[in-house]
Amino acid sequence: MIDFKGHRFEQVIILTCVRWYVAYPLSYRNLEEMMAERGVAVDHTNIYRWVQKFTPQLEAAFRKGKKRPVGHSWRMDETYIKIKGTWRYLYRAVDRDGQTIDFLLTAHRDKKAAVRFLKKAVRQHGLPEKVTIDKSGANTAALEALQEDTGAKIEIRQIKYLNNLVEQDHRAVKRIIRPMLGFQSFHSARTTLQGIELMHMIKKGQMVVVGGRGLSAADQFYALAA
Repeated sequence: MIDFKGHRFEQVIILTCVRWYVAYPLSYRNLEEMMAERGVAVDHTNIYRWVQKFTPQLEAAFRKGKKRPVGHSWRMDETYIKIKGTWRYLYRAVDRDGQTIDFLLTAHRDKKAAVRFLKKAVRQHGLPEKVTIDKSGANTAALEALQEDTGAKIEIRQIKYLNNLVEQDHRAVKRIIRPMLGFQSFHSARTTLQGIELMHMIKKGQMVVVGGRGLSAADQFYALAA
C-alpha cells in the first residue's frame, strides 16, 4: 500500500493528477487549470512533486506480480528523448503481439547501454528466444555479449519490417511527451517516463486484475495504490 500521509490533498486528487499527466498530452499548468475548474486550487509545482514521488511506487507495484507475462520473440529499438536541450535515448522492446517488455532511459546509445537494457528486461521476463533489431552494431554486440554471459542461444534478426511494431509503439509514448515543454533533468525524465510507460501498458491490457474483470484503465491505475 502506498502511503499518502502528510499530504494536505486527498489521495483521489493526487492520483487523478498523476494519472492525467502520464496518460494524456498535458503540461503541469494545463492540469493546474483543469483542477481549478473543478474547484481544487493546486499549484502545478505540487503536481510535479506528486508525479516524481508516486510514479516510481506505482510502477514498482505493477512490476511486482501485476504485469502479465510477455512472449519470447522480442522487437528491440531505441528512440530519442530531449533532456535540457540534449538528446538522450529511450531503449524499448515489445513482443510479437505489441506488449511492452521493458524500457530504459540512457545517456548514451552504445553497447554498454544496450546491455543494461537487456539485463533489466531479462531480470523481469527471462531470456528471449529471438530478438529483432535494426542494423545497429551496438545492439548486435549487446545481444552477443548476453549470449556469452548466459550461455543461451538467442536468434538475432535484423529485419526492418518486423521492427516496425516497436517503432510504431514509440509514437504512443512520444505523443504524451510532446506538450510537456521539455525535461529539465535526467531524473525527472526517467521518473515521468516510468509513469507514461506504466499507463501505456495498462491501456494495452498488460495488468493482471484479480477479481476485477472489466475495470477501466483508470481504475486499474488507482488499484495499484491500494
